[in-house]
Amino acid sequence: MQNEAVGALPITVRNVTKRYGRVFALDDVSLDVRSGEFLTLLGPSGSGKTTLLMVLAGFTRPDRGSLKFGETEMIRKPPHLRDVGMVFQNYALFPHMTVAGNVGYPLRLRNTPKAEAESRVERALETVQLGGYGARRIDQLSGGQKQRVALARSIVFEPRILLMDEPLSALDKKLRDRMQIELRHLHEKLGMTTVYVTHDQREALTMSDRIAVVNHGRIMQLATPQALYDRPANRFVADFIGDSAFLPVTRSGDQVLLHGAPLKIGGSIPASGSLLLMIRPERVRLAGEETGEDVNRFEATVSEVVYQGDSYLLYARLSDGSEIGLRGPIREGTVAGLPKPGAQATLALAPEDAILIEDGDG
Repeated sequence: MQNEAVGALPITVRNVTKRYGRVFALDDVSLDVRSGEFLTLLGPSGSGKTTLLMVLAGFTRPDRGSLKFGETEMIRKPPHLRDVGMVFQNYALFPHMTVAGNVGYPLRLRNTPKAEAESRVERALETVQLGGYGARRIDQLSGGQKQRVALARSIVFEPRILLMDEPLSALDKKLRDRMQIELRHLHEKLGMTTVYVTHDQREALTMSDRIAVVNHGRIMQLATPQALYDRPANRFVADFIGDSAFLPVTRSGDQVLLHGAPLKIGGSIPASGSLLLMIRPERVRLAGEETGEDVNRFEATVSEVVYQGDSYLLYARLSDGSEIGLRGPIREGTVAGLPKPGAQATLALAPEDAILIEDGDG
């Protein structure tokens, strides 16, 4: 449950369209961001997610549509009148200024009295765990510290909305993972409405209250991280969020058949359209590994076993040539006990893990 800060604003996007020539960067996009929510725009490069963020910030004017912060129409307001905090991908820090000078810059633009500005700057630096760093030069900071300075600058004037454009992309994996948790905790503390852009699906799953998956300028699905992962709306979402194998299935009355045999499923069957069985590798087991009788079983030939430190990934081919991945934890003796490439294996999938999706991109 997000902590809604005093003054946090909801965002309402209605029928926003932006074209560049014949290409739709945004195609009739409508979106509601709740007050105090952490919402992530997730999608591949060129999907339109950054264009949508720039529309929110005021740096891009759409061809048509409405944008409201609370009850106020913002579509024609310039960026400096929108009162939003912004963290850019490259931080956009001023190298000739100190840390305090960078953080305090938005307050200078607002003619904040000096004593109050100094107090706010120090408070913002304490919030991002950089207390005492005000006198340092930007070139004396690490990548993670620069990211914190950019974040402190974006919150020092206490905006009601915070926008972030892939702010962690320049960091190494270990620091990036740590900063994801820190940003999440900071959001819970401040409670301001936050819209975050990334192409990293794990980052989105880690940080978000909800995720809007964007492709070809349209929102494919808007849902909680768990709902997106467990019940994707279409193949694009299923393929983009996590690893999956997709097997075509056929309808037969109130049943679904895979390779001519009835499939045991725990969820609902989409009402229309061609269907695919989505299989997540961590949900597949080798038959006999804590699997009961009421499971789907697939006879397969092992094609490859990959050691990944904390886990293994086993690939196996079914009789029709389809390939399924199976991911499991590494325990002592696990790898030695796995079937070798070329060996026959029976794979098991529980009914509740047999997810049916429509064969289309939405």
